[in-house]
Amino acid sequence: MKRLTRVIVFLLCIVLLAGCWDQKQVEKRAYVFAIGLDKGEENDPIEVTYIIVNPDYGSQQQGGGANEPAFETITFPANDIISAKDTANVIVAKEITYDIARLVSVSEDFAKEPDFIRWMYDLTKDPEIRRDLQLLVTKEKTSDFLKNNKPVLETRPHEYYKQALERGKETSMIPFSDLLTFFRITETGEDLYLSMYGTLEKTPTTNESTDNFKAGELKASGISGQAQFAGSAVFMQGKMIGTLTAEETRLAYLLNNTLNPQGMVMTFQDPKHEKYKVAGRVSLDSPAKVKLSIRDNKSPKINVHIPLNIKIFTNHSMVNYTKDYSKKEILKKSIEKELEQKMNTLVEKTKQEYKAQPFGWSLTARKKFSTIPEFKSYNWLKKYPDAEVSISVNVRLGQFGRQSEVPKMKELRK
Repeated sequence: MKRLTRVIVFLLCIVLLAGCWDQKQVEKRAYVFAIGLDKGEENDPIEVTYIIVNPDYGSQQQGGGANEPAFETITFPANDIISAKDTANVIVAKEITYDIARLVSVSEDFAKEPDFIRWMYDLTKDPEIRRDLQLLVTKEKTSDFLKNNKPVLETRPHEYYKQALERGKETSMIPFSDLLTFFRITETGEDLYLSMYGTLEKTPTTNESTDNFKAGELKASGISGQAQFAGSAVFMQGKMIGTLTAEETRLAYLLNNTLNPQGMVMTFQDPKHEKYKVAGRVSLDSPAKVKLSIRDNKSPKINVHIPLNIKIFTNHSMVNYTKDYSKKEILKKSIEKELEQKMNTLVEKTKQEYKAQPFGWSLTARKKFSTIPEFKSYNWLKKYPDAEVSISVNVRLGQFGRQSEVPKMKELRK
């Protein structure tokens, strides 16, 4: 009986310890948070940059341990992303791991290379790499961007990039861009994919609209080495072919019936005073309604209806839009017209310049066909540039700020 008991205990120990044979201590691994990819020089296929974070940094600050940095940035040539981990161990003592990697950054020059997609598919092979890894395109070499971006208020890169990119996506200044969506859209080959766009280079925009800018074009001072994240890098079938501004990215989101952006603050021309603009929080009452008709083998007709709720926050002209219904209606119609004009301009840009669209309309078109081969035979990509697109915006004006009424200028100047 005792012998049987010992055998049972021994077998239980084997079962309980079976999952721990390959366990590795945290302090024996180097955790890569961000992976940067650039074109290689001369005979080197690519150049890889790692931001390796120090998991003990927070506890060191509280416990008074060794004065180690929060992160380390290294750059080296490599054949691919998978073997790059072993190559990095020539200069990094600990085992490289992608377990907590959340960002892959690529330079604009590399993203425009025809062979760029070959290296991107390396990211699907390593089981450590998550499919929700965020894709960021940088105007300059990504190695320069990751090394020289030194935010003042947040010394931990994983927290900085997490907060900066999440906030940018909440305001829709930059798009949602993860690897899963990148590969899905790339493999269908029908739509444009929008990726986050960032840079450290400063090139102030000459556009008349203060909202119509890309990363690097916002004129700002007071913070040195601070990155800007705004606008989109446009991909077609895995290759970058252009960019969109922050305003165009927002409009693309409103035109997409699979997305429901909330909380973006936009500015519009005040119809009662040419000098001033009004700002309001724009949200969708419901996703855009896309009606699409296919006529034999001709280009499609696309009707898009966008119901918006806008809460006006600023009123520099001090026109009484709250009590005077006729003036409120003028403001409503003015905003609808302005948005429709901008959206039509964006649609024409996608038709003429990119020959494809980022609005997800091909998904609606697929439903018009019984089978995928029928849809492929229709050749949506060839038909889209000649599509007839009609856009209507319906604005419902909400509250005019916390204090809806403002005094007249005559009353203030008495």
